[in-house]
Amino acid sequence: MIRYALRCDRSHDFESWFQSSAAYDQQVKRKLVTCPICGSAKVDKAIMAPRIVGKKGRGRATPPEPTATTTAPEAAQSAPTSLLMAQERELRTKLKELRDHIVKNADNVGERFANEARAMHYGDKEHRPIYGEASPDEAKSLIDEGIEVSPLPTLPEDRN
Repeated sequence: MIRYALRCDRSHDFESWFQSSAAYDQQVKRKLVTCPICGSAKVDKAIMAPRIVGKKGRGRATPPEPTATTTAPEAAQSAPTSLLMAQERELRTKLKELRDHIVKNADNVGERFANEARAMHYGDKEHRPIYGEASPDEAKSLIDEGIEVSPLPTLPEDRN
């Protein structure tokens, strides 16, 4: 795996991991590498200091110190942002918004979810937005019957 420091055409710095340099080249050519800040697909490798570790210091490599002209906060602001971390934060935010919307606008039917969904699907009850609990087997049965269901997104912080 290779980690590259990258920069888009709008001078946003970020970093990402690739299987190989050829994999990076292929993904850039197919416009699969995009800036997590602005979405630009015009991305190039930025200058990056290599991390070389000698035999004695194996596993104890330290990042270079900020130069005398750069203060620590400025160095932190200009450091590349991890592409994965930025995308993960955005995804978590969107999932939380989706979950909050469903909870606010639908009825929680709890363990009766499968029965309520079936009753609405077959016309025994009026359609309304619901959410609740279903075992994996119950969810599979609903899907097999042609009843559209989706899991409610749960984030790690929701479990605490």
